[in-house]
Parts: sequence; C-alpha cells; structure tokens
Amino acid sequence: MTDEQQGQTHELPRVLNASHATSMVVGIVIGSGIFLVPREMMAAVGSSRMVYAVWIVGGLLSLAGAMTYAEIAARRPRYGGEYAFLRDAYGDTVAFLYMWTWIAVAKPASIATIAAGLARVVGTFAAFSFLARPAFAHLLWGQIFAIAMTWLVTALNVVGTRRAGDVQLGLTWLKVLLIVAIAAFCFGAAGGHAGSVHNFATQFTGARGGFAGFMLALVAALWAYDGWSDVTQMAGEVQRPSRSLPLALVGGVAIVGALYMLTNAAIQYVLPASSIATAERPAADAIRLVAGQWGAALVSVGMAISICATFVGSTLSGARVTFAAARDGLFWRQLAHVSRRFQTPSASLIVQAVLSSLLLLAIGKFQALFSLAIFSEWLFYALVASTVFVFRRRDAGQVRPFSVWGYPVVPVLFILCAAVLLVFSFADEPLNSTVGAAVILLGIPIHRALAARRARAAQPSRAAAG
Repeated sequence: MTDEQQGQTHELPRVLNASHATSMVVGIVIGSGIFLVPREMMAAVGSSRMVYAVWIVGGLLSLAGAMTYAEIAARRPRYGGEYAFLRDAYGDTVAFLYMWTWIAVAKPASIATIAAGLARVVGTFAAFSFLARPAFAHLLWGQIFAIAMTWLVTALNVVGTRRAGDVQLGLTWLKVLLIVAIAAFCFGAAGGHAGSVHNFATQFTGARGGFAGFMLALVAALWAYDGWSDVTQMAGEVQRPSRSLPLALVGGVAIVGALYMLTNAAIQYVLPASSIATAERPAADAIRLVAGQWGAALVSVGMAISICATFVGSTLSGARVTFAAARDGLFWRQLAHVSRRFQTPSASLIVQAVLSSLLLLAIGKFQALFSLAIFSEWLFYALVASTVFVFRRRDAGQVRPFSVWGYPVVPVLFILCAAVLLVFSFADEPLNSTVGAAVILLGIPIHRALAARRARAAQPSRAAAG
C-alpha cells in the first residue's frame, strides 16, 4: 500500500509561533550549565575579570553563529534545519554524514546526559535519595528514573508539537523567573561575608591560566551556550519563519547572554574566586550562604525546571533531522512516518528515545560518547555557517528576509573560531577527537550501502515502466 493510499503525506503542520521558537532557544540553551560551569571557568582563568571576558567572547561567538544561521534559516525554513542547509549547499553525502553523526552520537548522548542530570538533581531531595541506590543487579533507580523521563517527554512530543511547545514556553518562563529570583537573593545579601563587591577583585592562584586556561574556560562557556541551533530543525513547523526564526535565534541568544552574566555576577558577589573554583555547585553554595538550606533547595528546584525545559526542547527538535533525511529518501523511509492522529514524526521520536535509553542503560559509557559529540558539533557548525557564502552567490539578486550583520566578517570570524576550537579539541582530547572523526567517516560506507540498496530497489520499477 502506498503512502498516499494510507493518507500519509510526510508533512508536518506549522503550529509554532515566534514565542515558541524563542522559548526553544532560551529553554534548550539554559540547562544546568550556568549553575555548574562557573567552577570550571574560574579554575581555568583564576579571576572575575577573565571569567567575564570568557562569557563575553563565548556570547559574541554564539551570537555570530546565530546571526549566520538566521540568514540561512529565514531563506530556507525546511525540516531538519542544518541537515537541509548542508544538503542544499553540498549535496547528499555531507548531509547524510551530519544526520548519521546526529543519530549515532550527538542527540542520543545529549538526551541521555540531560536525563541523567535531571535524575542527579532530583536525587538531592531527601524524598528521592533512593535514586542513588541499586534497583537490581547493576542498575540504579536513577537510571530507571532517567529512562522513564525520556519516554514521558517523548510521549508529550508524540501527542502534539503545539502541546510540547506550550509546555516548553511555560517551563522557560518559570526558569527565567527562578534565575532572576536567585540572582536577587544573592545581590540582596547584606555586606560582610554574605556578599561584597570586593569579591570581584579576588584571585584563584591555582588556576591554569594563559591561553590554554582561556580556551578551557571558553569551551565550558560554549557548552553552556550550546543548543541555540536546535530551533532551526523545527523551521518547517514555525509560522512566518522568515520573521520568527531570526527573532528567535538572535533574540534568544541575547536573552541567554544577559541571564548568564546576571547569574555569574550574583555568584561572584557572594563567593570569592577561590570558593567558586573549588565548589561543586557554586550557585547552590552562594545562595546557601545568603538564605540558608532552603535557598540551596531553591537552586535545586531551579536546576530541575531548567533541565526539564531543555529536555522537552532538545527531544522535540532532535527527531526532525532523521525525519527529514528519511523524507528525502536518504535514510529508512519508515522514519518519515507522520502520525495521522497527532501530526508528529512519531517513528523518529520513538527511535530517538530507544537509542537514548540504551545509552542510559550503559550510563558508565555515555559520558565518553558525549565528549565525542563536542568535536562533531563544532565541525558541523563551521560547515553550516559556510553555506551562507554558497547561498549568497546562488541567490544573488533575490530578497533576503534577514541578512547577517557585518557580512562577511562575522561568518568568517565564527568559522575561524570554530576551527581554533577543533584544533584545540584535538590537542586536548586527541583520542576522543579521533574517535569522533572516525564515527563521522563511518557514515560514508553506510551512505553508499543505502544508496546502492535504493538503486537496486528502483531497477524493477524502471523495468516495469519500460
């Protein structure tokens, strides 16, 4: 039976507005990173001034990427975002390698990390302390909880993109309000040891320092900023994409940068550099000093809500890449299935949940896989950003809904910085970077095998037509 006979069109409705798209950028980007990375950044550079320099460089770099993506997405609002841009600019092979890396490493590992992080945060509450205990054999209750949450969020995304978008919007607003509240408590501290502007002048003498320290801190900052590109994968389901996508990308990254600077300033107002560099959870330690144990609980609640918003958005956008590749005939056609009842890519969402669950069952190993994704992510960021030059030349004379500011300097700067990060990744993590490159290259024989299979399947139909 054909897709048409089944009523299957492989099309998804445009049900997300500009507010949904912006909340996806803010909601996905602000996860647990801002509550944790101040420690890594301070340990790397050693002073408040340098930490702020890193946050600013990371924010400007992310904004440069977001503006470049905004121009591309506004002109080509298609399913799969980055996958679609690469296919249009460089052909099927490059697009398949992106999709393969996405489904084999990046997205399942990202979702598994988010789910495990949520389990760890929830486990800090006394009522959920059992999550750290074994359930049976070598399986922890925390793993079971993480897998259950993965399927719960997947079910939400299956039953309706608009419903999931509304939940994402609500969680993002709540997240922003909690971050502002945490910052207000810290700045409201009354002098002395509970808060002082003198903390901004303190130093951590054990910092790595130098260029290597700055790059380590920048990697941590970029990890905290990571996720702004995910909204482009929903481009085919966003209303008025030529306006909504640039607003979401540029405005969303700007909002995130402002909230990060605010939170970082609040932590540094309460804690000296040496305390930040050695604290497991700097934000929790800061507000505990200001407001006691209930204040630390507020941070945990904020982290849990923050992670939930990231969870919903990341799962929602992730399945669109495999859906788009299957719809274009580059991957298994079954993954292009659209639920007739809910009008969502249910098959791709379910496969994504299965892969994430398998990684969660092997929780001791998935963290290494996630570190592999860092290399692949920045490689493809650079490749996708480079398509702006291809499309500018190809679309010469046509109206652009949005133009990246400072072209061509801004896209070139973003690509060069991505290249520097790739080189640094190879130097700092040669094994993981090499394995990451090998995973990407493994997609070439898989792509060729699938292409040969499609060619064989097409031969009988051509013979019958002849």
